[in-house]
Amino acid sequence: MCIAHGRKGYSSMSIVDMPIITIIADMAQVYTGALVIVDVLLMLLKILYCIGEAIYKLFVPTKEKDVTGEIVLITGTGHGIGKELALKYASLGATVVCWDLNQEMNQETVAEIKKMGGTSAYAYKCDVTDREEVLKVAERVKQEVGNVTILINNAGIMPCHSFLDYTPEEIRKIFDVNVLAHFWVLQAFLPSMITKNHGHIVALSSMAGIIGLTNLVPYCASKFAVRGFMEALSEELREYSKGKNLNINFTTIYPYMVDTGLCKKPKIKFSNILAMLPPKEVANLIVKAQRKNYSNISIPRVLLSLNTTFRNFPEKSLHHLIDFIDSGVEVPN
Repeated sequence: MCIAHGRKGYSSMSIVDMPIITIIADMAQVYTGALVIVDVLLMLLKILYCIGEAIYKLFVPTKEKDVTGEIVLITGTGHGIGKELALKYASLGATVVCWDLNQEMNQETVAEIKKMGGTSAYAYKCDVTDREEVLKVAERVKQEVGNVTILINNAGIMPCHSFLDYTPEEIRKIFDVNVLAHFWVLQAFLPSMITKNHGHIVALSSMAGIIGLTNLVPYCASKFAVRGFMEALSEELREYSKGKNLNINFTTIYPYMVDTGLCKKPKIKFSNILAMLPPKEVANLIVKAQRKNYSNISIPRVLLSLNTTFRNFPEKSLHHLIDFIDSGVEVPN
């Protein structure tokens, strides 16, 4: 064996005398390192492409996709945003399935749709907090109307108290309506969307699901949960569909304050900028977001970007911004 003295007193072996396993291991390490570099460069190119695509869309807006013939199921259609969404989709030629616990108000929504000329509208009474009832009514919808292709989880409640004044029953009810209902409804309708590789899921979160607000602690927690639910489910389907063209889209909406009756005592400092929005205007923006396949959108739209920017600043700077805006909800008398 040929031995040579290396630097610093260490011995070295000529490559011809090195074990073949050692040589292969060294080559594998070099090859793996090269692959990592290639993967990183490829990832950076993809990111740059996405940035360029986003800039392009700023100047050439995405065309709104046609919803004619789609079967749209909306929860909480008896009043407010849900009702306006039902009217809007019906006017665009979609078949509308209305779910609400209040059967009378729900029937009024369908009657209004038919009065304006829409013929494909159906009303179902359903307690979305009851999983068994959701699955049962969902089967009726599939048999009587067809497979739902656009699902909008809109139903929600918003009791307003300081945290220690909430009863256990109120907290549970908030999560049953605002969070768990999403699970039950998606478990009922997502399988057919996956089978057909066609569908769109829209969830109503809130700016209270982006930033914590006084007097709304359980509500904020529930809306943060909706945000996490939608992001995780979207990612799970993306991972499972690798190599396939996934045609199931997700849109999460973050409205600030809407004049639906949930905000009993709003506190608004800049009423010309952050005024309570009419449900019809908000519904139109939601439909547009769904038709353009937006993943996340706040209403007003600037709020999401503003929050993202200030989250990178020191925490106290966000407090100063909140104090300056000085808006939210107060406890009703």
